[in-house]
Amino acid sequence: MSAGTPARGRPGTAHERAGILLADDMEDNLTALEAVLAPLSQSIVRARSGQEAMRALLGQRFAVVLLDVGMPGMDGFETAAGIRRLDRAGDVPIIFLTGADDSRYAFRGYATGAADFLAKPFDPWVLRAKVEVFLELHRLRAQVRELRRLVEAARADGGRADVARADCTPADGGRAHGGPES
Repeated sequence: MSAGTPARGRPGTAHERAGILLADDMEDNLTALEAVLAPLSQSIVRARSGQEAMRALLGQRFAVVLLDVGMPGMDGFETAAGIRRLDRAGDVPIIFLTGADDSRYAFRGYATGAADFLAKPFDPWVLRAKVEVFLELHRLRAQVRELRRLVEAARADGGRADVARADCTPADGGRAHGGPES
């Protein structure tokens, strides 16, 4: 599958459609990552190189990037540095994945802007939980942006804009934070 082509997805609003970008040069790794993340029902896009990952980020929004450190050519660190320079994607969380057991890799990963770093083989439950957190953070950031937009519109409209139109209900209905049905 080429960069920018979703492997899986579900309909929804723009911030719900922000997907997961997987960047790894090994087909078996991409297949395994996809299998682990499929239960999240999010759009998954594959990239087989750092260059493909950069092209995908220019064409689509992602909630999180899973990036292999040891890709040939443009490695994961160079790709992360390139991502950080992109206006459109500079703030996308990056989870580095590596088969190397070297603490210097983790340090370098965090220094290039990684949000997290996992050594292979990783626990699929842990990876899925981490990705779920970044998906939820992306959704919440999108809600904040929408609320800001509505507040600004209300101010510009002399307070007549309908701020109540924004759907700010957490995905769990607020139960995790003492809301309905807690």
